[in-house]
Amino acid sequence: MNKYCIELTDAGKRFNREWIFRNLTYQFESGNAYAIIGSNGSGKSTLLQCLCSSMNLNAGTLRFTSTKNKVEKNISPENWYKFLAICTPYLEMVEEMTAQEYLQFHHRFKPLMPLHSLEEILARVGLSKAIHQQIRYFSSGMKQRLKLAQAFFSDTPILLLDEPCTNLDQQGFALYQSLITDFCKEKLVIICSNEAKEIDCCKVHIPIGNYK
Repeated sequence: MNKYCIELTDAGKRFNREWIFRNLTYQFESGNAYAIIGSNGSGKSTLLQCLCSSMNLNAGTLRFTSTKNKVEKNISPENWYKFLAICTPYLEMVEEMTAQEYLQFHHRFKPLMPLHSLEEILARVGLSKAIHQQIRYFSSGMKQRLKLAQAFFSDTPILLLDEPCTNLDQQGFALYQSLITDFCKEKLVIICSNEAKEIDCCKVHIPIGNYK
């Protein structure tokens, strides 16, 4: 079984002259859940975007490696998307698509977990009655459930979550926690949040404010 690692060395990101974070050295490894914490606007989401290579660092280095049978292999940035799934409030959705079409679209870029049909996935997140409904007619909570379905049921070793329970009610929180319990034991999970219910699965907390 492959082990995956995201390694930051003296990493920094700035906008104009303001450093969002800098001098950040850390290794994120498979089988662990990490919480990136900090006040609103402190740079949690910026760090997450750098980790998934959608945003470049201004300082330091970022390596993504896989290890199998003690042999380490670098993964090039243009291929990182194949290994990770992400759920964020700023993730755009094609609202003309139905829920089923949305998952089918993402399935073209990375596989969904085996032994789970689209119908079963949507039923698990409470959207079985909306399978053929256009996303434009979804409530904000339904949209978040669909984002969670796309992220948790992608067959990838890395899961990145930014405020994953945004717009969810109490039942939605319970759904999220059950997905974490059932599907994340062997993954590398990184969660940006200050909500205790969202990060109680994380043994490691990384305050972004320590890297200013």
